Amino acid sequence: MKKQSFIFLALLLSFVSSAHAMPHSIMLLDIRKDGIHAKLSLPMKEFRMLHPVIDLQKEHKPAIKRKDGWMNDYLLDHLSINDTEGNLWKIRIDNRHVSHNELTYNLWLQPPVGSSLRDFTLNYDALIHRFEEHKLFLKVSSDWYGGMKNQDETNRDLGILMADPLTGDLKPLEVHLEHQGSSWNGFKVFVGLGMEQIKSGTDHLLFLVILMLSTALSARNGRWTRGEGTTKIVGRVLKIGVAFTIGYSLSLILGAAHWMMLPKRAAEIAIALTILAAAFHALRPIFPRKEGLVAVIFGLIHGLGFASAIADLSLDGERLLYSTLGFCIGVGLMLLFILLCIVPWFVLVSKYTLYKGIRIGASSFAILASLSWIVVHITDESNFISDFAQLILADGKWLIAGLVFLAIFNEIYQQIQQRKTKSETIG
Repeated sequence: MKKQSFIFLALLLSFVSSAHAMPHSIMLLDIRKDGIHAKLSLPMKEFRMLHPVIDLQKEHKPAIKRKDGWMNDYLLDHLSINDTEGNLWKIRIDNRHVSHNELTYNLWLQPPVGSSLRDFTLNYDALIHRFEEHKLFLKVSSDWYGGMKNQDETNRDLGILMADPLTGDLKPLEVHLEHQGSSWNGFKVFVGLGMEQIKSGTDHLLFLVILMLSTALSARNGRWTRGEGTTKIVGRVLKIGVAFTIGYSLSLILGAAHWMMLPKRAAEIAIALTILAAAFHALRPIFPRKEGLVAVIFGLIHGLGFASAIADLSLDGERLLYSTLGFCIGVGLMLLFILLCIVPWFVLVSKYTLYKGIRIGASSFAILASLSWIVVHITDESNFISDFAQLILADGKWLIAGLVFLAIFNEIYQQIQQRKTKSETIG
């Protein structure tokens, strides 16, 4: 009985082992302007089975070194690309990396002159010709010229190369990339990303709004007093908006070029400190009439929060230039839109005593929010104040709607009071 159980267990383990899915190969395509950078990863276990028996008894790295030329030749013998007319692409092996489990090739794929790199046929049977169940997954990792948003569409599937399970035939894979590649596509994507960054960046918006609170006031004897006209208020608000955009854009440019970088945590803490400084300034004048200069300097800090993200995209040349420019324009456009939504009602409220309560309340909220965010970034744990602040700031349109309602209601109330006072005076 024990012997039968042992045999059954051995057969079961054998079946599970044979049924276990074999690791497959993956090719990631980074679509450039005049060619494609491809990263091809193959399972080392299967690849080593192609070596003579003598090499199987040795470590994989020495085997790779001894078979260096053979390995390159093998890949080129089993990989080819044709354009729509049947003309062959040039394939160049730039480098190769070997780990215990994986063999990785970095390739440059160059279409013939005049051929589109967005429509081609891939012929590939490396490892597949030996292991019928093996597959190649073809994916796009980056397509800037096609307008691909990396954070939303990373590793988009293009297809799978595999042998037919019935006939064993392996058909080439026809690839047709979406959209016609152009710099305009990449530029538009980053304009949208810039707008979204400001729209969803509650810390940026809170900083700007708090900094703008002092534009309707005059500093006298270390305190804020009312007395500024509409023209001056609008001029100062626009000055702050433009100055912040300049500082933010300059930070992106320097960060994208790797000239000015800051670790993410340090950048987030610095951004929270700018909000804290702006809030204290809104309560008591710290840098009166220098808000424009402060907006440039603090804009630099706010830009560092995203500069590293652009740098991590590893864009170069034209792609880096248009991406940074598009992002900066997107930031400016969204800020302009927000200012147009806020300023008229901001000016309307600033004429009355209600404004003092709004200023003190908003500044106090900003102080608590910024301090809670600093704690979050230091401890990596949220707290009830930070959660509440995010809840309040989560949807800006309701805050703007609240400001509009408050401004209109207050204006109607003030007009009624003025008419009542005027009637009593006449009577």
